[in-house]
Amino acid sequence: MAKTKIVCTIGPASRSPRILKKLIQAGMNVARLNFSHGTHSEHLIVLRLIRGLSRELDRPVAVLQDLAGPKIRVGKIAAGTISLKPGALFTLTSRRVPGGTGQVSISYPHLPAEVRPGDALLLSDGALELVVLKTSTRDIVCRVVVGGPLVSHKGINLPSRSIKAPSLTRKDKVDLAFGIRHGVDYVALSFVRGAGDIAAARRFIQKRGADIPLVAKIEKHEALDHIDEIISAADAVMVARGDLGVETPLENIPQVQKMLIQKANRSGKPVITATQMLRSMVDGPRPTRAEVTDVANAVLDGTDAVMLSEETA
Repeated sequence: MAKTKIVCTIGPASRSPRILKKLIQAGMNVARLNFSHGTHSEHLIVLRLIRGLSRELDRPVAVLQDLAGPKIRVGKIAAGTISLKPGALFTLTSRRVPGGTGQVSISYPHLPAEVRPGDALLLSDGALELVVLKTSTRDIVCRVVVGGPLVSHKGINLPSRSIKAPSLTRKDKVDLAFGIRHGVDYVALSFVRGAGDIAAARRFIQKRGADIPLVAKIEKHEALDHIDEIISAADAVMVARGDLGVETPLENIPQVQKMLIQKANRSGKPVITATQMLRSMVDGPRPTRAEVTDVANAVLDGTDAVMLSEETA
């Protein structure tokens, strides 16, 4: 167990020199920079701090750049949050409109053309559920099945359908070029669907004269159908249980996790297990018994690293 590595997500709560130093002293092996959030200048400050502290403490700390990927999100909600009522109509639109009681904009303009009546749309990591009633060129009219609060920029998942969005978005390319320039050690690719997604990122990196190991994040239902080719093409894999638990039935996650770790082990590829490993410690000083067991079981299954997200960010 002592050889299992610890990946820590760096965010507003942990990017000060004092906290970064404590994380390294506590055993952080890899610092994850989440490019779904933050600016390049903020990430560069953190990256330079990590490099300096690593030298000062004489402890190697790798930097993992985690690209946002083709994540579909709702846009800005004017009031910050709205409440979706079960049974109510709610429209997702590609038009740039302020989000309100009856509608919200979406980040992927082609979504109305790619969904069909009857499709389920899950928002806010599966906390909210909509069903598609009808679509037009720019709008998706839905009925709320499971309601609750919706805040700006929350994710949208389609567990029953494949989306045609490019694996490397325009933002990803800008972010990846930044990571190459500043010498990140690993790049994590979000929402990988097949080996082609990894090949596209590798070509982008190689054209810029770099050679950075790629971590394929397994979080789409399509990825499970192509898992052998993905593991073969990637340098490492991540069991990204957050979106994976929305894209696939939640009760399948334990078995899927064990399968992914086993396949990675057999292929000689490092594997990271991520999401809610110690979630209760966001608010409390001690983990639950279930969390302790979860971390231990991931290690016993053969994971090479465990990752903390909001726990350290």
